[in-house]
Amino acid sequence: MRRQRRLGLAALPLLLLLSPFARAGVQLVVDGVDDTLKGPVIAGVELSQYANREVSDAQVRRLFDRAPDQVRTALEPYGYYEATATGDIQQVGADWRVTLHVKPGEPVMVTAANVTLDDKAAQIPAIRRARRAIERLKGQQLNHGTYDASRDALSAALTANGFLNARLTAHRVEVDRGARSARIELAWDAGQRYRYGQVRFEGSQFKEGFLQRYVPFKRGDYFQQDQLLQLQQALNGADYFSVVNVLPDVDEAKEGVVDVTVQLAPAKRTIYTGGPFVGTDTGGGVRAGMERRWVNRKGHKWKNELVLAQRLKTLSTLYSIPMPGENQRSFNFGANFRDADTTTSKSRTLELVANESRLWHGWTRTIGVHALSGTFTVGKQAGENDDAEGIERGRSTLFYPEASLSKKKADNPTFVRNGWSIDIYARSTVGTLLSDASFSQVAADAKWIRAFTRRDRLILRGSVGYTWTNDFDALPPQLRFFAGGDRSVRGYGFQAIGPRNSYDRVIGGRNLLVASSEVEHYFTRNWGMAAFVDAGNAFNGTDYRPRLGAGLGLRWLSPVGMIRVDLGTPIRDQREHGVQLHLVIGPDL
Repeated sequence: MRRQRRLGLAALPLLLLLSPFARAGVQLVVDGVDDTLKGPVIAGVELSQYANREVSDAQVRRLFDRAPDQVRTALEPYGYYEATATGDIQQVGADWRVTLHVKPGEPVMVTAANVTLDDKAAQIPAIRRARRAIERLKGQQLNHGTYDASRDALSAALTANGFLNARLTAHRVEVDRGARSARIELAWDAGQRYRYGQVRFEGSQFKEGFLQRYVPFKRGDYFQQDQLLQLQQALNGADYFSVVNVLPDVDEAKEGVVDVTVQLAPAKRTIYTGGPFVGTDTGGGVRAGMERRWVNRKGHKWKNELVLAQRLKTLSTLYSIPMPGENQRSFNFGANFRDADTTTSKSRTLELVANESRLWHGWTRTIGVHALSGTFTVGKQAGENDDAEGIERGRSTLFYPEASLSKKKADNPTFVRNGWSIDIYARSTVGTLLSDASFSQVAADAKWIRAFTRRDRLILRGSVGYTWTNDFDALPPQLRFFAGGDRSVRGYGFQAIGPRNSYDRVIGGRNLLVASSEVEHYFTRNWGMAAFVDAGNAFNGTDYRPRLGAGLGLRWLSPVGMIRVDLGTPIRDQREHGVQLHLVIGPDL
């Protein structure tokens, strides 16, 4: 039989007096406050510690009597200094069920928040913002946690901006319980502002002075903690070291000068990579690579890669000369042999590249020259002989400057919920200088991702391009525009659609316009599905006839990255029918 008695907490429950035996535990229930306050109340009441512990009747009596004071103490940090509590207690089998009815009362409000700070420190933006955060507490409900965080933020801002000996000389919160008001009084003695001394590198494999280019400050500049973080990130990003520790020698600082010691350990100098891969545009294949993280004591880099796939074979080498600094500049020299066989073309080319890349107003800017030479055929279909009627063949050599801009932003590189990317390039020969034809070309690719619920994403993608040339037939396939494939119009093969010649063979076009929309829904954290519609085509002049593809796909956020498997089909196309499989492995942006 269950018995219940409702009592004030100050009274002794008769039920407790009648039972001398130990009980298995106490179930504590709190009402009268929202979840924000319920957690602190439960944590502050000792009864909550006996949920899974045996407790005697005498212990329950003592704990029950203490509960009102413990509730009041638990709520004071949240501004409630007049909290009261009454309670119910029930014996449920061998256990106790205690319900606390809490009335938090009226909160204490902050009526003044005064901060005393040296003028020289108060003029620094980061410190000024931290000070204003404290002053904005005026008019708000008193919250000890918010007060502590704001006070500590200002102390941290002083240290981060070179006031290494700053002292908190006054810190008071004066509470008037009768008036339900509080005054905050804070004062700091900022002291001297420190400057940078010398930066010493320990364990470096490079010649003296090379790593100084990564340092984002000069000797004599005011000390700023975020610049030390920038230095650490820059050295980690250079990929030369396995260990990077940036340590300001604060304890050894003299006369307002702080030296910085950077402890380094070289990373493995040579990296070998390799393994199989698969993609519907390239077919199955293997990839192997070798990279020298540094070639010499000047920090030069050398990277090589071999790709052997069903429809693509490449051998590339790239030699880079980093020029460390704020703009992360580098000079790059490379060569690339490419043997490609798509749905509509085949080419074998050698390309030489020399360029300079750097950060430029938040973009990655690359300016350089290309020399491209090789043979190609366009219009050939699978299984046909090279001498089939209508196939176009060519051999050309082209020399052209190229400039590109790229930028991307993402909240998470593994699974983007909010982000975008854009790539723009322009290339042009100088008339027919060292070239079999003259041409100019501009193009851009953009992608935008936005999560509109916790499990759903909208992905928009677009590509546009335009070409001027005096001899289109001399352009190899990689300088022509085609549509179709995994990253174009799904439902069609790779580069399967575009302008046709008089023999009804796809030969590519001067211009390109493609757009895509896709919605993803995730059933679990790693598995989801997608529905998509793609539209576009390559074309000449103004004869734009977009092709439409649509379908469904599967998404798996695997340990090696996002895997996308799509089934697409052409819509209202008299030439193309059936379902096309598309497989893509790689990041969202």
